[in-house]
Amino acid sequence: MWRKAAGAALLALAVGYFYHTNPELPEQVLQYLSLPHPSTQGDPTFEQVISTAWETLITAPASQWGRVAVGVNACVDVVVSGIGLLQALAVDPGLGRDHEVLHSKEDLKEAFIHYMERGSAAERFFTDKEVFQRIARAAAEYPGAQLYVGGNAALIGQKLATYPQLMVLLCGPVGPKLHEMLDEQIVVPPESLQETDEYHLILEYKAGEQWGATRAPQANRFIFSHDVSNGEMRALEMFVASLDEFQPDLVVLSGLHMMEGQGRQMWEQRLKEAVAAISDVRNAVPVHLELASMTDKDYMNSIMQEVMPIVTSIGLNEQELLFLSQAGTGPHAELASWGGIPDVGRVSDILLWVLEQHGRSDPESEADLTRIHFHTLAYHVLATVDGHWANQVAAVAAGARVASIQACGLQSIDASKVVLRAPLEFHSSHGEPREKLSLNPTEPVTVWHRGNVTFHLAPVLVCKQPLRTVGLGDAISAEGLVYSEIRPQLPFL
Repeated sequence: MWRKAAGAALLALAVGYFYHTNPELPEQVLQYLSLPHPSTQGDPTFEQVISTAWETLITAPASQWGRVAVGVNACVDVVVSGIGLLQALAVDPGLGRDHEVLHSKEDLKEAFIHYMERGSAAERFFTDKEVFQRIARAAAEYPGAQLYVGGNAALIGQKLATYPQLMVLLCGPVGPKLHEMLDEQIVVPPESLQETDEYHLILEYKAGEQWGATRAPQANRFIFSHDVSNGEMRALEMFVASLDEFQPDLVVLSGLHMMEGQGRQMWEQRLKEAVAAISDVRNAVPVHLELASMTDKDYMNSIMQEVMPIVTSIGLNEQELLFLSQAGTGPHAELASWGGIPDVGRVSDILLWVLEQHGRSDPESEADLTRIHFHTLAYHVLATVDGHWANQVAAVAAGARVASIQACGLQSIDASKVVLRAPLEFHSSHGEPREKLSLNPTEPVTVWHRGNVTFHLAPVLVCKQPLRTVGLGDAISAEGLVYSEIRPQLPFL
């Protein structure tokens, strides 16, 4: 008993000290202290309460997809320790520096350090084919290196194929090794098969891992490749042509980011062709676009102006969302980076701006975009234009749940292996007017409205010791789509 009393007294003294030395003590800390906490008598933890609540919240939509077509980037991922591989390549640690494309091992080292010290994911094109092949051989021979299905389209297809009721078509450059690893339920058109595989190198690092003066604040990965088939989206036209026979209920498109490293002249031309191809699809079925890491503001702005208005839904993470705003001079574009867990109010501002500028938040708009699935390490947000989507509470919770399960490599959530890192209090906007909101562990999806856009936020139970971070965003988006229901009154249904 005296230990509990002493602990409470010390806690009170500590809080009092910090409050008086810093009157602007973060609201999250005060909120955390004020909420009922598990006692030593075995009360459930926040993590247990949230994971139990998800089981009730995550229900199947009334109307489900039957056939989903996914394209067009696919490859084999070689996953290896980033620091271990760079040391094996006789590269010394140093200062980080971002590069839009990589030309050498030195560029690779600098870009890797740049993102490792931020704990952020990134993907880059390596221009020198011979040097890349030497690095790829070293990666494949490195102890503990593992081969996986790779490419956003293939990863999304793999996740969708875990649902027996779904028939999944995958179009992309599928070599013999990748074909062998794909789920049997995935249909691959003969035109997609090629004699050799495309390889992507995934340099992973763990939370707290250190190289030289650089320490990773959280686990993540750096991806690079010399992948011309995916880089030029060569499978795009074949993908669109296959839809007539397959007759999907939903189309999922990814791989646009791969074109960035091919140069402006190429991506300008291919983007026009992509817009024409998507336009042929959009009147028949909804189209979801999965974004990925990019660095060229002109290219991102072109995607925003030309592609986003003609897709129905997009999926993206915190880096892509901020870069999108920077490219289009949107809200909070002055931020260089998030500097930790992204502020919910700022995220909400940018999501609303995208739907207002490039979506259908205005009923008179001719744009198709009505849904954005945003994911970051600590929480996810689904923003949808009212009247177009249903079952989004289940969808955002399902995305959060799969992030926890897949990162830990489990079949279900183990509350002892995850931790709640989402803010307990936040605001609906960074500016005024704004609503103060809080996270309720027993009902762990927070909902708010701005105009005719509804926001759903779900916390993520972050895996303490993640086994693999690659493909989490794709699994999150796929899971969210499985549980989403599109309103039947839309013109294309």
